[in-house]
Amino acid sequence: MSETATKRMRPAELAPLIDHTILKPEATEAQARRVCEEAIAHGFFAVCVNPLFVPVVVSALAGSSVATCSVVGFPLGASPSSGKVFEAAWAVNHGAGEIDMVIQIGAMKAGAHDVVAADIAAVRRACGKALLKVILETCLLTDTEKRAVCRIARDEGADFVKTSTGFGGAGATIADVALMRAAVGAEMGVKASGGVRDVATAIAMVQAGASRIGTSNGVAIVTGGA
Repeated sequence: MSETATKRMRPAELAPLIDHTILKPEATEAQARRVCEEAIAHGFFAVCVNPLFVPVVVSALAGSSVATCSVVGFPLGASPSSGKVFEAAWAVNHGAGEIDMVIQIGAMKAGAHDVVAADIAAVRRACGKALLKVILETCLLTDTEKRAVCRIARDEGADFVKTSTGFGGAGATIADVALMRAAVGAEMGVKASGGVRDVATAIAMVQAGASRIGTSNGVAIVTGGA
């Protein structure tokens, strides 16, 4: 989307780009259901939850166009690939159409690109036809590492790269979204997530190259209240 076009965006036009998110550890089933109601009412793309709530969300979204997204290896990425594979397969088998996985950040910092690639590839296989987003946790990586992860994710068949978990100390930045877009090219998705709380920030992320926005503030953003 061009800069001129995004400058003219109205808040409600962001709705189809939003993954409405509830990932806090204290989230309740009632809160997850409320998020689903909001997503349907405002036409968000997906509802993103921890695996435990996937069946609840699938049921609550039944008959709507809103997708169910589950995180995997969240938020640290420091679980064995077998654990991530189990989580991903469980979520998909219970109806999730999208999986957001966290990379093995420590392996990336150590330069073990083969380990990172194998981790992503294993989850990609477990996803089957479900869409896979790979979370970098950009605040913990150098620009060189971010570019390398983007290339690895692309080569291993991921559909998106995603900036952040929102639990890593810092979230999405315009610079990181632009870097990731440049690294993966035009065909792959880029999700800006973490700290996107208002209309101006959301539009700036789209201008920088984001094709999806992960936020728990979706309602305020699309109604112009943020």
